[in-house]
Amino acid sequence: MTFIGKDFLLGSKAAVSLYEGFAEDQPIFDYHCHLPVREIAENRRFNNLFEIWLEGDHYKWRAMRANGEPERFATGDASPRDKFLAWARTVPFTLRNPLYHWTHLELQRYFGISEILDADSAPRIWEEANAILESGELDVHRILDKFSVHTICTSDDPADILEHHARIEASGLRTRVLPTFRPDAALRVNLPSNFNDWIDRLEQVAGGSVNSFQSFLDALEQRQRDFHKAGCRLSDHGLDICYTEACTAAEAEAIFNHARNGRAASAEDHRKFASFLMFFLGQLYAASDWTMQLHLGALRNVNSRAKQVHGPDTGFDAMGGTSQVHALAEYLDKLESAGTLPRTIVYNSNPVENYAFATLIGSFSAEGIPGKVQFGSGWWFLDQKEGIEWQLNALSNVGLLSRFVGMVTDSRSFMSYPRHEYFRRVLCNLLGSEMESGLLPMDEALVGHTVRDICFGNAERYFGLPAITGAPAAQNHRREG
Repeated sequence: MTFIGKDFLLGSKAAVSLYEGFAEDQPIFDYHCHLPVREIAENRRFNNLFEIWLEGDHYKWRAMRANGEPERFATGDASPRDKFLAWARTVPFTLRNPLYHWTHLELQRYFGISEILDADSAPRIWEEANAILESGELDVHRILDKFSVHTICTSDDPADILEHHARIEASGLRTRVLPTFRPDAALRVNLPSNFNDWIDRLEQVAGGSVNSFQSFLDALEQRQRDFHKAGCRLSDHGLDICYTEACTAAEAEAIFNHARNGRAASAEDHRKFASFLMFFLGQLYAASDWTMQLHLGALRNVNSRAKQVHGPDTGFDAMGGTSQVHALAEYLDKLESAGTLPRTIVYNSNPVENYAFATLIGSFSAEGIPGKVQFGSGWWFLDQKEGIEWQLNALSNVGLLSRFVGMVTDSRSFMSYPRHEYFRRVLCNLLGSEMESGLLPMDEALVGHTVRDICFGNAERYFGLPAITGAPAAQNHRREG
Protein backbone atom coordinates (compact mmCIF):
# COMPACT_ATOMS: atom_id res chain seq x y z
CA MET A 1 0.00 0.00 0.00
CA THR A 2 1.29 3.46 -0.89
CA PHE A 3 2.25 5.46 2.20
CA ILE A 4 0.66 8.74 1.07
CA GLY A 5 -2.59 7.35 -0.27
CA LYS A 6 -5.71 8.98 -1.65
CA ASP A 7 -7.26 9.34 1.81
CA PHE A 8 -4.08 10.43 3.63
CA LEU A 9 -5.02 12.16 6.94
CA LEU A 10 -8.73 11.71 6.16
CA GLY A 11 -10.15 9.39 8.78
CA SER A 12 -13.84 9.31 7.87
CA LYS A 13 -16.16 9.28 4.87
CA ALA A 14 -17.31 12.78 5.72
CA ALA A 15 -13.68 14.00 5.78
CA VAL A 16 -13.03 12.48 2.36
CA SER A 17 -16.20 14.04 0.98
CA LEU A 18 -15.33 17.48 2.35
CA TYR A 19 -11.81 17.32 0.98
CA GLU A 20 -12.75 16.05 -2.49
CA GLY A 21 -15.82 18.25 -2.83
CA PHE A 22 -14.75 21.54 -1.28
CA ALA A 23 -11.00 21.75 -0.61
CA GLU A 24 -8.93 19.84 -3.13
CA ASP A 25 -9.69 21.97 -6.17
CA GLN A 26 -9.37 25.40 -4.55
CA PRO A 27 -6.57 27.67 -5.80
CA ILE A 28 -3.76 28.61 -3.43
CA PHE A 29 -3.68 32.08 -1.93
CA ASP A 30 -0.19 32.26 -0.44
CA TYR A 31 -0.32 35.59 1.34
CA HIS A 32 2.89 35.08 3.33
CA CYS A 33 6.05 33.42 2.09
CA HIS A 34 9.77 34.04 1.62
CA LEU A 35 10.11 32.84 -1.96
CA PRO A 36 13.01 34.56 -3.77
CA VAL A 37 11.27 37.02 -6.06
CA ARG A 38 14.27 37.07 -8.41
CA GLU A 39 13.75 33.36 -9.08
CA ILE A 40 10.10 33.96 -9.95
CA ALA A 41 11.06 36.80 -12.29
CA GLU A 42 13.78 34.73 -13.96
CA ASN A 43 11.60 31.58 -14.06
CA ARG A 44 14.38 29.56 -12.52
CA ARG A 45 15.05 26.04 -13.73
CA PHE A 46 16.58 23.73 -11.16
CA ASN A 47 19.55 21.56 -12.09
CA ASN A 48 18.97 18.82 -9.56
CA LEU A 49 16.92 17.67 -6.60
CA PHE A 50 19.25 19.38 -4.14
CA GLU A 51 18.68 22.81 -5.69
CA ILE A 52 14.89 22.64 -5.63
CA TRP A 53 14.55 20.77 -2.34
CA LEU A 54 17.47 21.23 0.05
CA GLU A 55 19.27 24.40 -0.97
CA GLY A 56 17.82 26.72 1.69
CA ASP A 57 15.70 24.45 3.87
CA HIS A 58 16.72 24.98 7.48
CA TYR A 59 14.02 22.51 8.63
CA LYS A 60 15.96 19.73 6.94
CA TRP A 61 19.31 21.09 8.12
CA ARG A 62 18.10 20.91 11.75
CA ALA A 63 17.04 17.30 11.33
CA MET A 64 20.35 16.35 9.71
CA ARG A 65 22.29 17.97 12.56
CA ALA A 66 20.11 16.17 15.11
CA ASN A 67 20.93 12.94 13.30
CA GLY A 68 24.65 13.60 13.64
CA GLU A 69 25.38 14.41 10.00
CA PRO A 70 28.43 16.67 9.53
CA GLU A 71 27.67 20.31 8.78
CA ARG A 72 29.28 20.04 5.36
CA PHE A 73 26.18 18.11 4.25
CA ALA A 74 23.84 20.88 5.43
CA THR A 75 25.40 24.27 4.76
CA GLY A 76 28.94 23.21 3.82
CA ASP A 77 30.90 22.36 0.70
CA ALA A 78 29.71 18.81 0.02
CA SER A 79 28.43 18.12 -3.49
CA PRO A 80 24.70 18.45 -4.21
CA ARG A 81 24.37 14.68 -4.58
CA ASP A 82 26.18 13.97 -1.31
CA LYS A 83 23.97 16.48 0.50
CA PHE A 84 20.88 14.75 -0.87
CA LEU A 85 22.22 11.35 0.18
CA ALA A 86 22.82 12.70 3.70
CA TRP A 87 19.21 13.87 3.80
CA ALA A 88 18.05 10.47 2.60
CA ARG A 89 20.02 8.82 5.42
CA THR A 90 18.24 11.11 7.87
CA VAL A 91 14.67 10.62 6.61
CA PRO A 92 14.02 7.24 8.33
CA PHE A 93 14.88 8.89 11.64
CA THR A 94 12.24 11.62 11.15
CA LEU A 95 9.28 9.33 11.88
CA ARG A 96 6.53 11.40 13.57
CA ASN A 97 8.25 14.61 12.61
CA PRO A 98 6.21 16.49 9.98
CA LEU A 99 9.26 16.32 7.73
CA TYR A 100 8.47 12.66 7.12
CA HIS A 101 5.01 13.54 5.82
CA TRP A 102 6.20 16.56 3.85
CA THR A 103 9.08 14.67 2.27
CA HIS A 104 6.93 11.93 0.80
CA LEU A 105 4.04 14.24 -0.07
CA GLU A 106 6.45 16.45 -2.02
CA LEU A 107 8.09 13.56 -3.84
CA GLN A 108 4.67 12.36 -4.96
CA ARG A 109 3.16 15.70 -5.94
CA TYR A 110 6.17 17.06 -7.82
CA PHE A 111 7.72 13.93 -9.29
CA GLY A 112 5.11 11.17 -9.02
CA ILE A 113 7.52 9.17 -6.83
CA SER A 114 5.76 6.98 -4.26
CA GLU A 115 8.81 5.08 -3.06
CA ILE A 116 9.87 5.63 0.56
CA LEU A 117 13.07 7.68 0.71
CA ASP A 118 15.99 6.11 2.55
CA ALA A 119 19.64 5.36 1.90
CA ASP A 120 18.78 2.42 -0.43
CA SER A 121 16.21 4.23 -2.57
CA ALA A 122 18.08 7.53 -2.68
CA PRO A 123 20.20 6.88 -5.82
CA ARG A 124 17.12 5.84 -7.81
CA ILE A 125 15.07 8.78 -6.60
CA TRP A 126 17.93 11.19 -7.34
CA GLU A 127 18.12 10.03 -10.95
CA GLU A 128 14.36 9.91 -11.51
CA ALA A 129 13.70 13.37 -10.08
CA ASN A 130 16.67 14.91 -11.88
CA ALA A 131 15.41 13.58 -15.22
CA ILE A 132 12.11 15.41 -14.67
CA LEU A 133 13.91 18.59 -13.67
CA GLU A 134 16.14 18.35 -16.75
CA SER A 135 13.06 18.13 -18.97
CA GLY A 136 11.95 21.60 -17.86
CA GLU A 137 8.60 20.39 -16.52
CA LEU A 138 9.24 21.99 -13.13
CA ASP A 139 10.57 25.46 -13.76
CA VAL A 140 9.15 28.03 -11.36
CA HIS A 141 6.28 29.21 -13.55
CA ARG A 142 5.13 25.66 -14.32
CA ILE A 143 5.22 24.81 -10.63
CA LEU A 144 2.97 27.76 -9.85
CA ASP A 145 0.58 26.70 -12.57
CA LYS A 146 0.68 23.02 -11.55
CA PHE A 147 -0.46 23.87 -8.04
CA SER A 148 -3.02 26.51 -9.09
CA VAL A 149 -1.22 29.24 -7.16
CA HIS A 150 -3.51 32.23 -7.53
CA THR A 151 -1.57 34.76 -5.44
CA ILE A 152 1.88 35.04 -3.86
CA CYS A 153 2.85 37.81 -1.46
CA THR A 154 6.63 37.79 -1.10
CA SER A 155 8.58 39.37 1.78
CA ASP A 156 10.40 42.53 0.68
CA ASP A 157 12.58 45.04 2.48
CA PRO A 158 11.67 48.73 2.09
CA ALA A 159 15.17 49.22 0.64
CA ASP A 160 14.46 46.74 -2.18
CA ILE A 161 13.93 48.41 -5.54
CA LEU A 162 11.11 46.05 -6.63
CA GLU A 163 12.56 45.58 -10.11
CA HIS A 164 11.79 41.86 -10.07
CA HIS A 165 8.14 42.52 -9.29
CA ALA A 166 7.97 44.84 -12.29
CA ARG A 167 9.45 42.09 -14.48
CA ILE A 168 6.92 39.57 -13.19
CA GLU A 169 4.01 41.92 -13.85
CA ALA A 170 5.19 42.35 -17.44
CA SER A 171 5.83 38.63 -17.96
CA GLY A 172 2.24 37.46 -18.36
CA LEU A 173 2.56 35.01 -15.45
CA ARG A 174 -0.95 33.94 -14.44
CA THR A 175 -0.09 33.90 -10.74
CA ARG A 176 -0.44 37.30 -9.09
CA VAL A 177 2.87 38.09 -7.35
CA LEU A 178 2.90 41.13 -5.06
CA PRO A 179 5.41 42.52 -2.57
CA THR A 180 4.95 42.62 1.19
CA PHE A 181 6.44 45.52 3.16
CA ARG A 182 8.81 44.07 5.83
CA PRO A 183 10.61 46.92 7.64
CA ASP A 184 12.27 44.93 10.44
CA ALA A 185 15.62 46.58 9.66
CA ALA A 186 14.15 49.99 10.49
CA LEU A 187 13.91 49.04 14.18
CA ARG A 188 17.54 47.93 14.67
CA VAL A 189 19.03 50.99 16.37
CA ASN A 190 20.67 48.52 18.76
CA LEU A 191 22.88 47.41 15.85
CA PRO A 192 24.13 50.73 14.46
CA SER A 193 26.48 49.29 11.85
CA ASN A 194 23.70 47.21 10.28
CA PHE A 195 21.20 50.03 10.75
CA ASN A 196 23.37 52.60 8.97
CA ASP A 197 24.27 50.25 6.13
CA TRP A 198 20.56 49.67 5.62
CA ILE A 199 19.81 53.41 5.65
CA ASP A 200 22.42 53.87 2.92
CA ARG A 201 20.37 51.47 0.80
CA LEU A 202 17.12 53.17 1.79
CA GLU A 203 18.42 56.56 0.66
CA GLN A 204 19.19 55.23 -2.80
CA VAL A 205 15.66 53.94 -3.44
CA ALA A 206 13.73 56.64 -1.58
CA GLY A 207 15.30 59.38 -3.66
CA GLY A 208 16.59 61.63 -0.88
CA SER A 209 19.10 61.97 1.91
CA VAL A 210 18.23 60.52 5.31
CA ASN A 211 20.03 63.08 7.43
CA SER A 212 17.46 63.53 10.17
CA PHE A 213 14.80 61.58 12.02
CA GLN A 214 12.04 63.30 10.08
CA SER A 215 13.70 62.48 6.76
CA PHE A 216 13.94 58.87 7.97
CA LEU A 217 10.19 58.76 8.58
CA ASP A 218 9.60 60.49 5.25
CA ALA A 219 11.71 57.88 3.46
CA LEU A 220 9.73 55.03 5.05
CA GLU A 221 6.47 56.70 4.06
CA GLN A 222 7.75 57.20 0.52
CA ARG A 223 8.67 53.53 0.23
CA GLN A 224 5.29 52.54 1.62
CA ARG A 225 3.68 54.57 -1.17
CA ASP A 226 6.01 52.98 -3.74
CA PHE A 227 5.06 49.51 -2.51
CA HIS A 228 1.38 50.45 -2.69
CA LYS A 229 1.80 51.49 -6.34
CA ALA A 230 3.39 48.09 -6.97
CA GLY A 231 0.25 46.37 -5.66
CA CYS A 232 1.37 45.77 -2.08
CA ARG A 233 -1.43 45.69 0.49
CA LEU A 234 0.30 43.79 3.31
CA SER A 235 3.10 44.44 5.76
CA ASP A 236 4.91 41.89 7.88
CA HIS A 237 6.92 42.15 11.09
CA GLY A 238 9.01 39.50 12.84
CA LEU A 239 9.08 40.68 16.46
CA ASP A 240 10.31 39.21 19.72
CA ILE A 241 7.35 40.97 21.35
CA CYS A 242 5.03 43.85 20.50
CA TYR A 243 6.73 47.07 21.54
CA THR A 244 4.55 49.28 23.73
CA GLU A 245 6.93 51.56 25.63
CA ALA A 246 5.98 55.23 25.91
CA CYS A 247 8.21 57.26 23.61
CA THR A 248 7.94 60.85 22.45
CA ALA A 249 9.07 62.02 19.04
CA ALA A 250 11.94 63.89 20.69
CA GLU A 251 13.11 60.73 22.45
CA ALA A 252 12.88 58.69 19.26
CA GLU A 253 14.83 61.38 17.42
CA ALA A 254 17.63 61.32 20.01
CA ILE A 255 17.89 57.53 19.84
CA PHE A 256 17.96 57.69 16.05
CA ASN A 257 20.72 60.31 16.07
CA HIS A 258 22.83 58.26 18.45
CA ALA A 259 22.49 55.21 16.20
CA ARG A 260 23.43 57.26 13.14
CA ASN A 261 26.54 58.32 15.01
CA GLY A 262 27.44 54.70 15.72
CA ARG A 263 26.20 54.45 19.31
CA ALA A 264 24.13 51.32 19.97
CA ALA A 265 20.80 51.88 21.67
CA SER A 266 20.40 50.28 25.07
CA ALA A 267 17.78 47.57 25.46
CA GLU A 268 15.39 50.13 26.96
CA ASP A 269 15.99 52.71 24.23
CA HIS A 270 15.62 50.05 21.54
CA ARG A 271 12.21 49.11 22.92
CA LYS A 272 11.18 52.77 23.06
CA PHE A 273 12.31 53.51 19.50
CA ALA A 274 10.67 50.36 18.17
CA SER A 275 7.44 51.29 19.98
CA PHE A 276 7.37 54.73 18.38
CA LEU A 277 8.08 53.31 14.94
CA MET A 278 5.54 50.48 15.14
CA PHE A 279 2.82 52.98 16.05
CA PHE A 280 3.89 55.23 13.18
CA LEU A 281 3.82 52.30 10.74
CA GLY A 282 0.48 50.99 12.00
CA GLN A 283 -1.03 54.38 11.24
CA LEU A 284 0.42 54.32 7.72
CA TYR A 285 -1.07 50.90 7.08
CA ALA A 286 -4.51 51.91 8.32
CA ALA A 287 -4.51 55.00 6.11
CA SER A 288 -3.75 52.86 3.06
CA ASP A 289 -6.21 50.07 3.98
CA TRP A 290 -3.39 47.54 4.33
CA THR A 291 -3.21 44.38 6.42
CA MET A 292 -0.48 44.21 9.07
CA GLN A 293 1.03 40.83 9.97
CA LEU A 294 2.77 40.30 13.32
CA HIS A 295 4.90 37.17 13.72
CA LEU A 296 5.54 37.09 17.45
CA GLY A 297 7.69 35.30 19.95
CA ALA A 298 10.25 33.22 18.09
CA LEU A 299 13.57 32.86 19.91
CA ARG A 300 15.99 33.42 17.05
CA ASN A 301 19.64 32.45 16.60
CA VAL A 302 20.04 31.01 20.11
CA ASN A 303 23.36 29.34 19.24
CA SER A 304 25.72 32.30 19.00
CA ARG A 305 28.67 30.26 17.78
CA ALA A 306 26.57 28.74 14.99
CA LYS A 307 25.26 32.18 14.02
CA GLN A 308 28.81 33.48 13.78
CA VAL A 309 29.86 30.57 11.58
CA HIS A 310 26.75 30.08 9.42
CA GLY A 311 24.88 33.38 9.69
CA PRO A 312 21.28 34.03 10.80
CA ASP A 313 18.24 32.01 9.73
CA THR A 314 20.14 28.75 9.28
CA GLY A 315 18.15 26.58 11.68
CA PHE A 316 19.33 27.58 15.15
CA ASP A 317 16.05 28.98 16.46
CA ALA A 318 13.53 27.94 19.10
CA MET A 319 10.00 28.51 20.31
CA GLY A 320 9.98 31.54 22.62
CA GLY A 321 8.63 31.36 26.14
CA THR A 322 7.96 35.08 26.72
CA SER A 323 4.31 35.98 27.28
CA GLN A 324 3.00 37.88 24.28
CA VAL A 325 -0.62 38.68 24.95
CA HIS A 326 -0.29 41.67 27.30
CA ALA A 327 2.03 43.62 25.02
CA LEU A 328 -0.02 42.67 21.96
CA ALA A 329 -3.20 43.86 23.66
CA GLU A 330 -1.58 47.19 24.52
CA TYR A 331 -0.32 47.68 20.97
CA LEU A 332 -3.66 46.90 19.33
CA ASP A 333 -5.49 49.06 21.86
CA LYS A 334 -3.17 52.01 21.22
CA LEU A 335 -3.91 51.88 17.50
CA GLU A 336 -7.62 51.27 18.07
CA SER A 337 -7.85 54.23 20.47
CA ALA A 338 -6.32 56.46 17.80
CA GLY A 339 -8.77 55.14 15.21
CA THR A 340 -5.87 53.70 13.19
CA LEU A 341 -5.95 49.94 13.75
CA PRO A 342 -5.50 48.27 10.35
CA ARG A 343 -6.58 44.78 9.44
CA THR A 344 -4.17 42.64 11.44
CA ILE A 345 -3.05 39.01 11.51
CA VAL A 346 -1.21 37.81 14.61
CA TYR A 347 0.85 34.63 14.54
CA ASN A 348 1.69 32.85 17.78
CA SER A 349 4.81 30.71 18.15
CA ASN A 350 3.94 29.10 21.51
CA PRO A 351 0.73 27.03 21.82
CA VAL A 352 0.49 27.89 25.52
CA GLU A 353 -0.97 31.23 24.41
CA ASN A 354 -3.29 29.99 21.67
CA TYR A 355 -6.46 30.67 23.62
CA ALA A 356 -5.15 34.03 24.78
CA PHE A 357 -4.51 35.06 21.18
CA ALA A 358 -7.84 33.67 20.00
CA THR A 359 -9.81 35.59 22.65
CA LEU A 360 -7.81 38.78 22.15
CA ILE A 361 -8.68 39.11 18.46
CA GLY A 362 -12.38 39.03 19.31
CA SER A 363 -11.94 42.20 21.36
CA PHE A 364 -11.07 44.19 18.23
CA SER A 365 -13.96 43.50 15.90
CA ALA A 366 -15.11 46.12 13.42
CA GLU A 367 -18.47 46.74 11.85
CA GLY A 368 -18.46 45.77 8.20
CA ILE A 369 -15.10 43.94 8.31
CA PRO A 370 -15.61 40.25 9.16
CA GLY A 371 -12.62 38.90 11.07
CA LYS A 372 -10.76 42.21 11.03
CA VAL A 373 -8.10 40.95 13.47
CA GLN A 374 -7.12 37.38 12.66
CA PHE A 375 -5.41 34.61 14.63
CA GLY A 376 -2.97 33.40 12.00
CA SER A 377 -2.32 29.80 11.03
CA GLY A 378 0.04 27.52 12.94
CA TRP A 379 3.46 29.08 12.39
CA TRP A 380 7.02 27.76 12.12
CA PHE A 381 7.30 24.96 14.71
CA LEU A 382 3.50 24.70 14.76
CA ASP A 383 2.73 24.24 11.05
CA GLN A 384 2.27 20.48 11.52
CA LYS A 385 -0.80 18.34 12.12
CA GLU A 386 -1.05 18.77 15.87
CA GLY A 387 -0.11 22.47 15.81
CA ILE A 388 -2.64 23.14 13.05
CA GLU A 389 -5.35 21.38 15.05
CA TRP A 390 -4.47 23.34 18.18
CA GLN A 391 -4.84 26.63 16.34
CA LEU A 392 -8.10 25.57 14.66
CA ASN A 393 -9.56 24.34 17.95
CA ALA A 394 -8.69 27.50 19.89
CA LEU A 395 -10.10 29.73 17.18
CA SER A 396 -13.24 27.59 16.85
CA ASN A 397 -13.99 27.50 20.56
CA VAL A 398 -13.77 31.23 21.25
CA GLY A 399 -14.13 32.87 17.83
CA LEU A 400 -15.35 32.32 14.29
CA LEU A 401 -13.47 29.63 12.41
CA SER A 402 -15.67 30.38 9.41
CA ARG A 403 -13.96 33.78 8.98
CA PHE A 404 -10.39 32.40 9.13
CA VAL A 405 -8.18 33.39 6.17
CA GLY A 406 -6.36 30.08 6.07
CA MET A 407 -2.90 28.65 5.58
CA VAL A 408 0.38 30.15 4.39
CA THR A 409 3.56 28.37 3.30
CA ASP A 410 5.93 30.74 5.17
CA SER A 411 8.60 29.07 3.06
CA ARG A 412 11.65 29.84 0.94
CA SER A 413 11.17 26.71 -1.14
CA PHE A 414 9.15 26.16 -4.31
CA MET A 415 8.67 22.58 -3.07
CA SER A 416 6.42 23.71 -0.19
CA TYR A 417 3.06 24.04 -1.92
CA PRO A 418 1.80 20.64 -0.70
CA ARG A 419 1.71 22.24 2.76
CA HIS A 420 -1.60 23.77 1.65
CA GLU A 421 -2.88 20.31 0.78
CA TYR A 422 -1.62 19.05 4.14
CA PHE A 423 -3.48 21.83 5.96
CA ARG A 424 -6.66 21.22 3.96
CA ARG A 425 -6.62 17.52 4.77
CA VAL A 426 -6.17 18.26 8.48
CA LEU A 427 -9.02 20.79 8.35
CA CYS A 428 -11.38 18.40 6.57
CA ASN A 429 -10.49 15.55 8.88
CA LEU A 430 -11.24 17.68 11.93
CA LEU A 431 -14.61 18.85 10.65
CA GLY A 432 -15.51 15.52 9.04
CA SER A 433 -14.91 13.58 12.26
CA GLU A 434 -17.23 15.96 14.10
CA MET A 435 -19.89 15.49 11.43
CA GLU A 436 -19.62 11.72 11.85
CA SER A 437 -19.87 11.96 15.65
CA GLY A 438 -22.86 14.30 15.58
CA LEU A 439 -21.04 17.38 16.88
CA LEU A 440 -21.70 19.08 13.55
CA PRO A 441 -24.69 18.58 11.23
CA MET A 442 -24.27 15.97 8.52
CA ASP A 443 -24.76 18.82 6.05
CA GLU A 444 -22.04 18.96 3.41
CA ALA A 445 -23.29 22.21 1.94
CA LEU A 446 -23.08 23.98 5.30
CA VAL A 447 -19.73 22.62 6.44
CA GLY A 448 -18.30 22.50 2.94
CA HIS A 449 -18.97 26.21 2.43
CA THR A 450 -16.81 26.94 5.48
CA VAL A 451 -14.06 24.66 4.17
CA ARG A 452 -14.06 26.34 0.77
CA ASP A 453 -13.91 29.80 2.32
CA ILE A 454 -11.01 28.91 4.61
CA CYS A 455 -9.07 27.40 1.72
CA PHE A 456 -9.40 30.42 -0.57
CA GLY A 457 -12.49 32.63 -0.51
CA ASN A 458 -11.95 34.34 2.83
CA ALA A 459 -8.43 35.45 1.91
CA GLU A 460 -9.53 36.69 -1.50
CA ARG A 461 -12.19 38.89 0.10
CA TYR A 462 -10.24 39.94 3.19
CA PHE A 463 -7.09 41.40 1.64
CA GLY A 464 -8.66 43.43 -1.15
CA LEU A 465 -5.67 43.03 -3.44
CA PRO A 466 -5.58 44.63 -6.91
CA ALA A 467 -7.60 42.65 -9.43
CA ILE A 468 -5.85 40.49 -12.00
CA THR A 469 -6.91 38.72 -15.16
CA GLY A 470 -6.03 35.19 -16.09
CA ALA A 471 -5.25 34.01 -12.56
CA PRO A 472 -5.52 30.29 -11.81
CA ALA A 473 -9.10 29.42 -11.02
CA ALA A 474 -10.27 26.39 -9.11
CA GLN A 475 -9.16 23.38 -11.09
CA ASN A 476 -9.35 19.66 -10.66
CA HIS A 477 -6.08 18.41 -9.23
CA ARG A 478 -7.24 15.13 -7.77
CA ARG A 479 -4.18 13.12 -6.86
CA GLU A 480 -4.43 9.38 -6.70
CA GLY A 481 -2.23 7.60 -4.15
